[in-house]
Amino acid sequence: MITKPKGTYDILPEESLKWAKLENVFRRVCAICNYEEIRTPIFEQYETFHRDNKDSSDMVNKETYDFIDRGERKMTLRPEGTAGCVRAYVENKLYVNNKVTKLFYYGPMFRYERPQKGRYRQFYQFGLEAYGPKSPYLDVDIISTAIMLFKAIGLKNLRVRINSLGDKESRDNYRDVLVKYFTENIDSLCADCKDRLTKNPLRILDCKVDKNNDVLLNAPQIGKYLNNQSKEHFNKVLALLDELNIEYVVDPHLVRGLDYYSDTVFEVEYISDALGNQNVICAGGRYNDLVKDLGGPDIPGVGLAFGMDRILLALANEGINIVNPKSLHYFLITLGEEAKEAGEKIIYNSRLKGFKCDMSYQNASLKAQFKEADYNNAMFTLILGEDELTNKKINVKNNHTKEQVSIEIDKINEYLLGEINKCQNCGGKCHEKSTN
Repeated sequence: MITKPKGTYDILPEESLKWAKLENVFRRVCAICNYEEIRTPIFEQYETFHRDNKDSSDMVNKETYDFIDRGERKMTLRPEGTAGCVRAYVENKLYVNNKVTKLFYYGPMFRYERPQKGRYRQFYQFGLEAYGPKSPYLDVDIISTAIMLFKAIGLKNLRVRINSLGDKESRDNYRDVLVKYFTENIDSLCADCKDRLTKNPLRILDCKVDKNNDVLLNAPQIGKYLNNQSKEHFNKVLALLDELNIEYVVDPHLVRGLDYYSDTVFEVEYISDALGNQNVICAGGRYNDLVKDLGGPDIPGVGLAFGMDRILLALANEGINIVNPKSLHYFLITLGEEAKEAGEKIIYNSRLKGFKCDMSYQNASLKAQFKEADYNNAMFTLILGEDELTNKKINVKNNHTKEQVSIEIDKINEYLLGEINKCQNCGGKCHEKSTN
């Protein structure tokens, strides 16, 4: 038997309803906040993500799926959404109107890493990107939109963990201090951190192996080395979050995993013991040089991303069911070949009117078809046989009230529409008849 690749999963029909619901809610919130959708290729040129060793993160150096296509071109399955969006922003000159460009994306990403709960080799990511001035207001717009996205699906107990990496001048000053500090403690670092010391010492602060090492816990904090401009930017972000009553905590050790970040970086935490170290459901930050690095003008950007898998885990932990049980407006039971042929036309005309309906496509018994109607949670069961065809009528059973009536076939859609509206507006009283 052929099985799915390690680190991937099938989204079965019952689960896909939840995914679709999440997408729809997130799209509505993005529309409210004026973020427009962009769709970029699943694979990009290798250089889109591997930029002359400018990124020392494990994701870029160890986890990307790289391949040579039939034209001898080196390609990479996208491991994240930001670089592809920036490439599209530059290539399509979306910057020519000199206005803020606010985008959102959704789709599969690929990273070759150790699969675990909430972390897969193919995963689905939703993200926001904004290009424009280096404004603290734009930072907060991104963060507050994320909070709105999660509140819209019922998540509570949200907290923002935030820090500033400063501008280039601030980071250069801090880098010199870190190199000196970690060089003096080189023997206490893991092999990867020893390599990071020469490439990007800030990445040592994000090490998963040495995260509890006293050397990392006691490392100099970047806040002391921010210049006035970076301090003002960060303090304004915090003040704006206060104004919006968004809970946050300043974490001086937060640096994020990708090297292109500068100034504001943040994570959104869902506070729950049940998720353990999976409680970070969203992360992002400002990247002031990435547009320029990919051949565009000197326009700063800020963005965030989150995996749909982690959001679904959080919803399950809260006991939040965002979708209603599967149901049909009606299920059609047919008795005989002639009735089945007529039923096909009835079904087709109902679907054109927007009704969710179906019928049995097997030569099933009456009892088996009733079971199929129950399985589909049909509001009504329609029964069509030889007598009904002769009289040009069809029997309609309301599965809530258990009442049954005979309706002219050509008036069935009109009748059902009235009954469905009545059921939706009765406040559930029609259900009481079936339980008394």
